[in-house]
Amino acid sequence: MRSSKEQSQEVKIIEVLKNLGVSERAMEATEMITADDEVQSIQEYANTVSIVRLGYNDHGPVHMRTVALNSIIMLSLLRQNGILTSIETERVGNFDDCLIAVIYASLLHDLGMSVSRQDHEIHSAILAAPILDRLLSQAYQDDARKKVMVRSLALECISGHMGNRAIHSLEAGVVQVADGCDMTKGRARIPITLHHHRVGSIHQYSANSIEEVKISSGHEKPIHIEILMSSEVGLFQVEEVLMAKIAASTAKPHIELYAIVQDGEPKRYL
Repeated sequence: MRSSKEQSQEVKIIEVLKNLGVSERAMEATEMITADDEVQSIQEYANTVSIVRLGYNDHGPVHMRTVALNSIIMLSLLRQNGILTSIETERVGNFDDCLIAVIYASLLHDLGMSVSRQDHEIHSAILAAPILDRLLSQAYQDDARKKVMVRSLALECISGHMGNRAIHSLEAGVVQVADGCDMTKGRARIPITLHHHRVGSIHQYSANSIEEVKISSGHEKPIHIEILMSSEVGLFQVEEVLMAKIAASTAKPHIELYAIVQDGEPKRYL
């Protein structure tokens, strides 16, 4: 059974897609993957391994839905500014195809945590491939060429989301940054509670000081990311995690990044 937080994120995803006026294919493809029992089961087990076994933060269904929502918001901001995605530039697909690839990648990108943290992005791609084949065969039953293209793009987004492998599409860069933006204290609360007898990692304590991440229209660039935090320990999360992903991202030229500690002055990184 899906948690209230998962359901809330799914409602937000559908609302944003409706506001974008996407095609019936994109809506149905999104509803299909969010309702898929196999995807849900692997997401939940990946979270169990991440939190209970390894003491890491959330890498489960809520996180993956959050990344999907972040990705959709970023793509919509790029679109509002007249910036084409890679498959649009290459004239092999449209914006709806891009959305399907990115949403599927976001919802599958951490499945590999069910196997191992090391190389989990590669394990994720391996686990995601048959799921992508199964679901995209339904979404693109009338267009095998587009199915192949969307599958390949989604696999690039999945395998490149950690920022330690070269990516080349704008779509993969968006997923990479969207993943890094899910750093609020809710992700760290459960492992800190479960493993209170252990010494927590700097990642957990840093994430626990992040109050909110806002993604909105920028002043100088299309995407404005603002990190609100309760203490300066949160800067570690910004500088060592998010900045590293943005630095490796194809979306970097389109992003401005600010961090604010409590009521202090904004610190601009990009």
